[in-house]
This record gives sequence, structure tokens and C-alpha cells, in this order.
Amino acid sequence: MTQATLPAAAKPKRPWYREPFCWLVFGLPATSVVTSLTMVSIAVNDRDPVLDRNVPMVRIDPQRVQHLTPEQRAIYEASLRPAREARNHAASPEMPPPRP
Repeated sequence: MTQATLPAAAKPKRPWYREPFCWLVFGLPATSVVTSLTMVSIAVNDRDPVLDRNVPMVRIDPQRVQHLTPEQRAIYEASLRPAREARNHAASPEMPPPRP
């Protein structure tokens, strides 16, 4: 037999790590696992601090509040509420009760 008439099965086989498809089969899931473990470690190690809800984020200016009517004062205090309360207020037609 000559080199041209050899059957296809007689070709020398390459090792598994020389096949590009095996790197897709093993590489993509391995990359996903490494990325997810990295994200978990970042989330656990760099936690945001818990904020004290009793401390206002923005201080109310006493001189400004003295000259306001009760309606204006309610509007002013509502504008200083945290974003979550303001967002919930925007979705509902009623004014939420004042914070203690």
C-alpha cells in the first residue's frame, strides 16, 4: 500500500489535549466555575455596611424649617427621605406616615 491508499482509520491519533473541541467542552464550564467563585468571594469579603435607620442621611436645617408652613415642612421632610421610601411613595397615591 502506498501513502495515498491508506484508510482513514490508519491516521495517527492525536492526544486528547491536542483536540480543540475538548478545550471548549472543558474550558467553558471551568471558566464559569472560576468566575462564579470569584464573584462569591468578592460578595462575601466586600460586604456593604448596614446603615442605622434611626440616623437621618441628610440633616434638617432648623433655620429653614422655622419659616415654613406645615404643608411646606411636610414636603421638605418628604424630599429628604431615603430613595426607597420616595420610590414607594411615587407608586402610591397616599403619603406614607412620618418616620419616628
